[in-house]
Amino acid sequence: MRLAIFGGTFDPIHKAHVVMAAEAAGRFQLDRVLFVPAANPPHKSGLTYAAYEDRLRMAELASNGDPRFQVSRLEEGPGRSYSIDTVEKVRATLGPSDELFFLIGADAFAEIETWHRWRELIAEVTFIVVSRPGHRYRIPEGARVERLETVDLPVSSSEIRTALAAGKRPAEIPEAVIEHIFQHALYGVPVRA
Repeated sequence: MRLAIFGGTFDPIHKAHVVMAAEAAGRFQLDRVLFVPAANPPHKSGLTYAAYEDRLRMAELASNGDPRFQVSRLEEGPGRSYSIDTVEKVRATLGPSDELFFLIGADAFAEIETWHRWRELIAEVTFIVVSRPGHRYRIPEGARVERLETVDLPVSSSEIRTALAAGKRPAEIPEAVIEHIFQHALYGVPVRA
């Protein structure tokens, strides 16, 4: 089994997230990509724009078109969502010959040495770092890194949220996710009369 953890706030999840997961699954022969929405992300000061249940549901809607994708509640709960805790939970379910990857954007990977228990984290997984071609970042000693540079989808979650608040339907959001956002008036979407 080759499994990748793909964590994030997914606030909201967008097509670039799905493309990243599909590209990684294809290139690295992953059996499963586990989307893990963070309930209380430490690097975002605990701030999210949509509730955990909504972000989880949007991840399910966005990922249901690919049988390799699964959405997990591993980071559900009131405590901080630390990647090392998630990795340890997933690792406990795997066999000794299974391979565990961690799908991450280059911007987040560039800050990996600020993460909680980062040395243990880099010892546990092989990172699949998604970046634009030519983008540079430092790889900490001991980290195993595979580069995924085929994806060049500059999508800004903050720009998406601004567009949604203006009542727009950004093309970067899967249609099923857009419907959920409008149905539940998330991100300041005008409430339907």
